[in-house]
Amino acid sequence: MIHLGLHLLIPFLVASLFFPATRWKVFSILVLTMLVDLDHLLSTPVYDPGRCGIGFHPLHGFIPIGIYGLMLLHKRTMLVGLGLMIHMLLDLSDCVVMGKLPL
Repeated sequence: MIHLGLHLLIPFLVASLFFPATRWKVFSILVLTMLVDLDHLLSTPVYDPGRCGIGFHPLHGFIPIGIYGLMLLHKRTMLVGLGLMIHMLLDLSDCVVMGKLPL
């Protein structure tokens, strides 16, 4: 439950600290990137609390994560890339806490 809360709290903090004039617009974009978790629907079971999603789910793979990082370099895709990278870092931190490094 803490993990899910961080997926809202961290985007809110990033939007508030770095984009105060457009806080709610940026927050909305960052939260909408959480739709990347729709790739969990391709897994059986859909939810497994002991599974590390990084490297397992298609949109949580190393190539997509590299693409998300490249999105940070262009002004038009920066916020989407930022939201996706925040999401991946939070998922990675969950893997580290579980002791399941995705290597």
